[in-house]
Amino acid sequence: MAQASEKKGMAMQRMKRSSITGVMAATMVVTGSLGALAFGGFGEWATAQDIEEFGAGAHEDFNTPALEGCPFVSPDGKKLFIASNRPGGHGGLDIWVSTRRHKGDSWGAPENLGPPINTEHNDFCPTLGRDGKTFFFVSNRPGHCGDTPNADIYTTRLDHHLRAKKVTHLGCVVNSEFEEHSPFPAKIAGVGSVLFYSSTRPAHAAETHGDHDIYMSVKRGNTYAAGELVPGVNTEANDGHPNVRRDGLELFFYSDRQGDNDIYSASRRSTRRVWSTPVNLGSNVNSGASETRPSLSWDGTTLYFGSTRAGGQSDIYVTTR
Repeated sequence: MAQASEKKGMAMQRMKRSSITGVMAATMVVTGSLGALAFGGFGEWATAQDIEEFGAGAHEDFNTPALEGCPFVSPDGKKLFIASNRPGGHGGLDIWVSTRRHKGDSWGAPENLGPPINTEHNDFCPTLGRDGKTFFFVSNRPGHCGDTPNADIYTTRLDHHLRAKKVTHLGCVVNSEFEEHSPFPAKIAGVGSVLFYSSTRPAHAAETHGDHDIYMSVKRGNTYAAGELVPGVNTEANDGHPNVRRDGLELFFYSDRQGDNDIYSASRRSTRRVWSTPVNLGSNVNSGASETRPSLSWDGTTLYFGSTRAGGQSDIYVTTR
């Protein structure tokens, strides 16, 4: 009987090990396929607020009767770049930056970045790389691609005082004779360093001038290759101002595919897959006015964007999930 009891115990142990192994295998399958989508355990987007009223707030002169748009929050959450044509600039749209000491503090009064980033021309769409130094922006200053004045992408390096010594045109492989907007650098698993942006270049041979579409250029050495349309997200309407979550599995952009400029998002299970059908972020984020240029925080929980809902040219709004 003792021998039979011993055999029974050994069989039970084997069953337990088999059960545990099965559970572990199932867990690995689930987490491998769904874990990326559960990044941060996100819920629904909350009702968007004027940045001066959101959380700890912002300086009373953050939003003005002038235009404030193109927000971009730095990876450390302590710098917020915007484009504005408020008084005190160098002419047209200029790039300004608001800073705060800690992530939970209120945003300070925006300060002009000054030359050589800002000129008497329009300088906008600021974007800071994940290294905190590489800076991209858009300008219609002389030196553009093509004979007709248009907006091109430029890059520079910022020191710890947020000053730049010189700016560099990104060249006419990424840029074109049409409009390029909202450069967004990213690192995509299995691809490497890339640059997302939107462009009005013709997307098809039959077009002479396109609407805004979202493109991606892969970095080869020190240069970016020619941009290719990002599959799954572009339509015959305007689709632009891309911003990608840091794991490369969620994409935010604006589109007027339903009439108004609204913020949309698309997701994917891995960086080797095509983006899902984009979805409108809904009435908590969008309004009957124009919403553009979304910028996602590094932790994926906070979204900054421009909106004309207050009746002015544009103000900065914030939502969280």
